[in-house]
Amino acid sequence: MRLIDYKDRKGGRRSAALCMLAGTAVFLAGCAEYKASPIVAAETAVALETRSLDDQRLARFIEAAKPGARAGDWNLPNLTLAALYFHPDIELSRAKLAVAEASVQTAKQRPNPILSFLPSFNQTVSTPSPWTIGAAVSFLVDATGQRDAKIAQSESMVEAARHDLATASWQVRGQVRSALLALWAAQGRQDLVSKRADLQEQFVSVLERRFIVGEATSLDVSRERINLNQLRLAAAEAGRQAEEARAKLASAIGVPLKALANIEPRLVEIEMPAAQVRIASIAAPDLRRAALESRSDVLALLAEYEAAQGALRLEIAKQFSSLTLGPGYTYDQGEHKYSFEIGGELPIFGQNQGPIAEMTARRREAAARFTALQAQIIAAIDTALTNHRASMRMAELANNQLSSQTDRRRQLQRGVQLGELDRSTVMSADIEIGVAELAKYEAGVQQRQALEMLEDALQQPLFELETSALVRTRLSEVKQ
Repeated sequence: MRLIDYKDRKGGRRSAALCMLAGTAVFLAGCAEYKASPIVAAETAVALETRSLDDQRLARFIEAAKPGARAGDWNLPNLTLAALYFHPDIELSRAKLAVAEASVQTAKQRPNPILSFLPSFNQTVSTPSPWTIGAAVSFLVDATGQRDAKIAQSESMVEAARHDLATASWQVRGQVRSALLALWAAQGRQDLVSKRADLQEQFVSVLERRFIVGEATSLDVSRERINLNQLRLAAAEAGRQAEEARAKLASAIGVPLKALANIEPRLVEIEMPAAQVRIASIAAPDLRRAALESRSDVLALLAEYEAAQGALRLEIAKQFSSLTLGPGYTYDQGEHKYSFEIGGELPIFGQNQGPIAEMTARRREAAARFTALQAQIIAAIDTALTNHRASMRMAELANNQLSSQTDRRRQLQRGVQLGELDRSTVMSADIEIGVAELAKYEAGVQQRQALEMLEDALQQPLFELETSALVRTRLSEVKQ
């Protein structure tokens, strides 16, 4: 009889061993293997320093995003696409989105059952066996909806991360646009100041000749020579600003400055903004409403608010513990015993009130941040519109002054032709016209700066010739 028992026990051991091997094989097959991915600073630096706008992958990216785009046509839309391809902030936002998406997978994952072995040995018993062998499997049953709350919270964070990526893309585009505007302003300013400096140099030469013959004082010559030196310094400063703008453009794109060495950006969108019409009519009321309801950062905060609601829902669900079901089996001195355990946490000392209060406060904080953002948007739109109206008045005043100076110069030219005035009088008028031209140009720069402020506030493209559908609709309404 003992021999038969021994064989049964031996066969049971073999079966148990086979089950353990099979279970181990299944477990190992589903396990992920760790692979190191070290960062080598030198290699990363080389990759950044060798970035170029001639990258063929960049060309394919631009072609896919904008079919028919010409290679080497580096205008605002194409430079924006290059920035979306290279800029590290975009990659960082993509990585955050991937983390959020992985959190959804974690939230959807069901808890594994827990297998427990409880062997014991009774030395006072020899037959039929001194061993008591027990095994139990515990299953966690989510009876309070905690898993659903975790999934909803994670999905809201994914939505927020998607909108954050859109916000980062818009901000990168804004950096490219601002750099191009600064480059356009500096180049135009340098041209106008250099033109004035040439006229001033000619005027100084005339005064020096008149001083030699006693028709001008040394004070007159010194004053105009000082003006000439100041204009040369201003031209040099404008050149420095142009170089600085190119450096900012390279930074906005995410490439080294040398990548722009043989690139001449096209500034057509800056020179002739698509929305250079009645901005007040364009901005109100539908674009203003769209900004307050549909900007990517607004949608991101709405998603974060929903995530805060999901977190509160989760903590409320945790007031009541999940059930633990544990079917078990025990071989006790030759007897087969089966058990079934039902368990759970007793909420005696606390009902999760602390975390509930914390998540309630976080939800209020998310609501306050949303309201604050909408208030900031309203203030930004109002400020941009005010600046644009002021710049329009300045542009009109500068244009009137230029027209007046041009008419005066025309009258002086007739006086020279009639022999009533000398050439230096006309040269003075030319210098005054140069001052008026620069004032008009600076007013145009201020108009575009107000336009970019409005563009950022509305989060709608106003500079591109290919604007969004909403902007195109409003433009057509204004032009009719």
